[in-house]
Amino acid sequence: MQKIKNIIFDYGNVIFEIDFQRTQDALLQLGISNSTEFFAHKSHHDLFNDFETAAITPAEFRAGIREAANNNDLTDEEIDAAWNSLLIGVPPGIHEVLLTVKQKYRTFLLSNNNETHYNYIVEYLKREFNMADNSELFERAYYSQQMFLRKPNVEIFEQVIRENNLDPTETLFIDDSPQHIEGAKLAGLNTLLMTKHPKYLEQVLIEHRIL
Repeated sequence: MQKIKNIIFDYGNVIFEIDFQRTQDALLQLGISNSTEFFAHKSHHDLFNDFETAAITPAEFRAGIREAANNNDLTDEEIDAAWNSLLIGVPPGIHEVLLTVKQKYRTFLLSNNNETHYNYIVEYLKREFNMADNSELFERAYYSQQMFLRKPNVEIFEQVIRENNLDPTETLFIDDSPQHIEGAKLAGLNTLLMTKHPKYLEQVLIEHRIL
């Protein structure tokens, strides 16, 4: 491996804690009996892929949830609350760690996201950290719904590499999803699978001699 000069970070469960079980439970409460297969970490219904690539609108996403629950009486607010329930937050000190990393490396964010979660996260960052968004933490932040692509599609990694003139052999990608790691490898990136809670991000970076 050549010396690492650039780092691309995933967001969920690398920086921002999320809990898939919470949304599985919430979807079950809405009436989706197979919620653990319908929405999971490693695979899920195409509805979620479509929402994360902006192939459908929030209104169309909610309609898909109503159809899956066989309940047209579900309100927008009920569906959004269930969908946002997996979003927990950024552990203390993580933003400071990212700013330290940014001083040593070119850093980027690459997140599979969607309009509803993105809006929730922006409000959370304003409320809890007085931040407009994630842009100050990275050279550039990329979100799937703005790129019309999602991980692990190799093209999403190639776009980040191309737009920032990155050498893949000098670039590290950090993600908590094995399938995303495989997509990054196809793009020639060095990879690190995050298996610990986001609160241990600094420790993981030290262990791998990044910090």
